[in-house]
Formats: sequence, structure tokens, C-alpha cells
Amino acid sequence: MKLLVVGGGGREHAVIKKLRENPSVTEIFALPGNGGIAHDATCVDIAATDVAKIAAFAAENGVDYAVVTPDDPLVLGCVDALEAKGIPCFGPRKNAAIIEGSKVFSKNLMKKYGIPTADYAVFDAPKAALDYLATAPIPTVVKADGLALGKGVVVAMTREEAEDAVRSIMQDKKFGASGNQIVIEEFLSGPEVSVLSFTDGHTVVPMVSSMDHKRAGDNDTGLNTGGMGTIAPNPYYTEEIAAECMEKIFLPTIHAMNAEGRPFKGCLYFGLMLTKDGPKVIEYNCRFGDPETQVVLPLLESDLLTVMQAVTDERLADCAVRFAKKHACCVVMASAGYPASYEKGFEITIPEALRDSVFVAGAKQKGGALVTSGGRVLGVCAVADSLKEAIGAAYEKVGHIRFDNAYYRRDIGAKALQAEEQ
Repeated sequence: MKLLVVGGGGREHAVIKKLRENPSVTEIFALPGNGGIAHDATCVDIAATDVAKIAAFAAENGVDYAVVTPDDPLVLGCVDALEAKGIPCFGPRKNAAIIEGSKVFSKNLMKKYGIPTADYAVFDAPKAALDYLATAPIPTVVKADGLALGKGVVVAMTREEAEDAVRSIMQDKKFGASGNQIVIEEFLSGPEVSVLSFTDGHTVVPMVSSMDHKRAGDNDTGLNTGGMGTIAPNPYYTEEIAAECMEKIFLPTIHAMNAEGRPFKGCLYFGLMLTKDGPKVIEYNCRFGDPETQVVLPLLESDLLTVMQAVTDERLADCAVRFAKKHACCVVMASAGYPASYEKGFEITIPEALRDSVFVAGAKQKGGALVTSGGRVLGVCAVADSLKEAIGAAYEKVGHIRFDNAYYRRDIGAKALQAEEQ
């Protein structure tokens, strides 16, 4: 089988490595891929957002199955375009990807169908938003409606921060048209949990829960990033909470999307907050999370391609999806200065013995060498019988990888270890 994977980050590298385990796979095209993915797939220089070119390439090259992973191409209708060429896909169609593409849509969906989430208000003009903030409870959360590279959410601890966020998003157009509308949301507190799930529009199969670490610095200090590391499973996510989420959040969301004429098939990501009033949805993503995928997929014992095809064919209920009863840790090695300014072009040295457990996010080939080309450069992962062992093994591997200006947090999983001990 010839496969095509749209995207070019660490998440895509993790997906590709897992897909390669299926013996029927003869070739994987990565569009555009990156310098590290080139070790495991054939990279093709077509942007993930160039939907027409992606569909044409797939048809011309006899692709048998496609996996669309990033949010932008999903929201742009990449799955629709590939299906129009007769190519089966894993990923939601455009009308379902709106669950991530518009926060206004997703909040209104949850309100309409009684899915627990934070209270909120929607605004399409800055003056009305600023007037609302004059008396709104603080802290609060300000969100751009559309996609914003994961940076469209501001947790404002003061009224001034909230007002600045509104002006930046709506007046200065920091995120372009994505900020034409905003959501101002009630501030929630409690442990955060990420739950990726397979769904074919009828059945929901949650994957192993995970915990992301978004701040750049140790002890959750510094700027918000796309994620500096993850662990799985999340110790706060008990069997009782999982059952409650299935009953009150997961299945109701799938039923709501069906009722709206927007059936969701693919990976639906639930970003949850475990509040004193029970679990609530912080956000939906219409795809695998990054870097959560890098700890979840290594724990998947079932064949990924088989599961994905069951999703596409709407027979997930008949497909066995098994995860190892182990623990995983991923430490992101970034370029110093990320997510602000940082230098690129430094050669990366990865021992051959570690290649299988390193997911490359921001690197390219230059003169036969792998060099840094992004903020988040590598995800270094380990799987073990205990969380403590997985964390230790991941950091031990980090110690053998070299590139100038490398930076990483040194406390990935520390909070999870504390939670285990409670």
C-alpha cells in the first residue's frame, strides 16, 4: 500500500513511524515532511495547506490511503479534496473540522447540547468586548475564534491583560481574520487532561490520556509554547472520571455533531479541565495533538493503519484497539529563545541507537547533515513500566543528543509524579 501523510512536524513523524509497522505498507509520502521524517518516508515539497496540489499528487502517484493530521488543511477541506479523487482518508471533512476551526461554533455547540464547559460570551466588535470586560470576573480567558497556530488563547490574570488581548486580537489583527470574533470565557481551575480519541461518527474509542507542559520554563514559567513535553497516562484521569467523560462529553459531542449534519470521523481531541464541579471541555481539536501523539502512539499495541481504516469505513466498533499498560514520557528539545526569537542551522547529532525513539519536528537536511530549522526541534521519548522510569529514560536519551543552543525543560512529568504519590 502507498500511504500519504499530510504535515511536517513531530506529530507526523510519530504517525509515520507507527504506520510503517504494518507490513502491507510499501511507501509513505510525507507532504511536506522534514529532514528527520525523510529517514522514514519520501518527503515531497508541497505545503500542507496546498489542498489542490496534495489531492493532485495523491491521484497521480497511486496513493491508496491518506492521513491528514494538521488543523489548517483539515479546516481547508483537504479530506474532501482527496475523497473527491477517490482516495480514502483518515481525518474529518471540512464541515466537521469546524469544531476546532471556530471556537464560537464549538462553544455554541456545547451550550446547545448541554456539554459541560466554561461560561462564555461572544463578541464581533472590540468596543462591546471591552465594555463587557469592565465588569467581568477576573481572571478570564480571551480566545480568537479561528486557528492561530495554538497561540490564540490568552489567560488574563488582570483586567489590563484581558483588555490588551482584545485589542491585540481584534484591533491589531494579530491573527488576521481569525480574530474577527472572540470568545471571552470563565476562568476554570483544576488539573488539565488531554484525551485523543478515535471515532467513526458512531463509536468513540479514547486513547491513553496525557499531560502536556505548555510553558517554556521549569515549574510552568515563561511564555506559552506549542508544548515542551508530555507524559502518559495522566494520573489525574481515573477510571471514574473516564466513565463520566464518556457519558457527559465524548458521546454527547459525537451525537451533537451528527445532529448538526456534521458527522466527525478521525481523531477528536478533548482538552479537559477537571474542576471541582466535574470535568469540563476547554477546547476541541479536530486532529492528533502535538506533542501528545508522541507519547500516546508508542503505547498503542494495535496496528494504527488497521484502526484508521476501521474509522474511515465506520466499523470501529468491530476493531480491537489496545494500549500497553505502561508509561511514556516525551521531552521536547527546542532552540534556545523559543517561542520568541531563536537561531537556526545548527547540526544535530542523534546516535543511531536512539533514532526509533526520537521524533523530529523542526529540522532539515543540509549538505548531508540534519540541522535545526524550527523552535521545537526534537521530541525524545521513552516507554517504561513506571512513570518514574519513563521520565528517567527520556532524560537519559536527551543527554546523548547534541546541537548548539539546545534547550529543554528539566521537570517534564514532575507534577504527574507528585499526583501519583498523593
